[in-house]
Amino acid sequence: MREVETRTGTGHVVVIGAGIGGLAAAHRLLDRGVRVTVVEASDRVGGKLLPGEIAGARVDLGAESMLARRPEAVALAREAGLTDRLQSPATATASLWTRGALRPMPKGHVMGVPGTASALSGVLSDEGLHRIERDADLPRTEVGEDVAVGEYVAARLGREVVDRLVEPLLGGVYAGDAYRISMRSAVPQLFQAAKTHDSLTEAVRGIQERAVAAQQTGPVFMGIEGGVGQLPLAVAESVRARGAEILTGTPVTELRRSGAAGWRVVAGDRVLDADGVIVAVPAPVAAALLRAEVPGAAAELAAVEYASMALVTLAYRRADVELPEGSGFLVPPVDGRTIKASTFASQKWGWIADENPDVLVLRTSVGRYGETAILDREDAGLVDVSRHDLREATGLDATPLETRVTRWTDGLPQYPVGHHARVARVREHVAKLPGLAVCGAAYDGVGIPATIASAYAAVERLTGDPVPSASGGAGE
Repeated sequence: MREVETRTGTGHVVVIGAGIGGLAAAHRLLDRGVRVTVVEASDRVGGKLLPGEIAGARVDLGAESMLARRPEAVALAREAGLTDRLQSPATATASLWTRGALRPMPKGHVMGVPGTASALSGVLSDEGLHRIERDADLPRTEVGEDVAVGEYVAARLGREVVDRLVEPLLGGVYAGDAYRISMRSAVPQLFQAAKTHDSLTEAVRGIQERAVAAQQTGPVFMGIEGGVGQLPLAVAESVRARGAEILTGTPVTELRRSGAAGWRVVAGDRVLDADGVIVAVPAPVAAALLRAEVPGAAAELAAVEYASMALVTLAYRRADVELPEGSGFLVPPVDGRTIKASTFASQKWGWIADENPDVLVLRTSVGRYGETAILDREDAGLVDVSRHDLREATGLDATPLETRVTRWTDGLPQYPVGHHARVARVREHVAKLPGLAVCGAAYDGVGIPATIASAYAAVERLTGDPVPSASGGAGE
């Protein structure tokens, strides 16, 4: 027999999904004095933020950094009691593995788009550098309501810029195809600048000048001692301590309106009556939940595509390994390699090296949008191709102490041209029903701060309390 819980006069909101978006929504709702129940289908909280261990070393098996130039993630970490554990990377130096060598990651660009040709010297061919210089003489390229990042940048600066730098940088965030990804949704500051400048390089220089004027200093990214996977655990602990209930292993099987303005949520063996519901799950799951009451939103969400990927984590005896300096490298797809990136975790995060002086941890990522065959391989096969590419890139030929493969099937939503319009249509449909909101990585950015901001906007819809806004876009 299902247990039925009824609404109370103090207000009760059910949050469906205990990823960082759902947990952030619960945290903010509690600040508003709302009673909260969080329901999660899996047996854990955190979604794509997953702490783990390899060879005795604490590591992240999901996202491992968060953008620090947006305030939401760092602020939430502080509110959850993690202030003393916030850490910037030990090194900000990274490389590109392209044209047969590890090359220093260029500076002076916005998501791979340079302000000057010289910024990409050493990465592009002489022909590619000359092509960038033609940008100033080309007629204006209209962006309209939206345009693919790769399409627009290639038209202005040539395909080599896209293939060698924009593609691997965007791929590191979306595991997607730069020639499909929406510039308006993924790199909004570049889109807005392109609307008001004839020259793309001039637009980039304008963005850089405004950043300097705004005194944007400090680390671009931030980590947490013990891993970014500690963030949802800390937020969940804070949420529980303030009286909210978090139910894991409890899939929602029904979401229906109840009465004039209420909602009925069937979750496991519980029936929850609520004044409001926040749906904080991936688009396909949200589509299934909303189909009965909001078919228009469900149809739009069902059309959102996702990319799958895998992370291969390897631990070595430090005495057996000599890596290049820096935090790791990205790999342009045009070079035909299997891995798309490698992070030298023990060199990037000081806490890993301090806790494990005799162990060196690194990881690779495999899989992009449309690349499914590689992910059909068994774990051992993914380890083998990762070790092969690491050997080719760095000379690393030691035998690992331990390896772990973490698969993120349909883990990253894709933002094709027109994504912003789809999101607007979803929200228009949802807004017709009182007490309902949606949030998550499928809407306004896949990074941790953007997902948290999406959660806060959902809370605002339910409570009417305004929250500060920040520009979205790519980034962890």
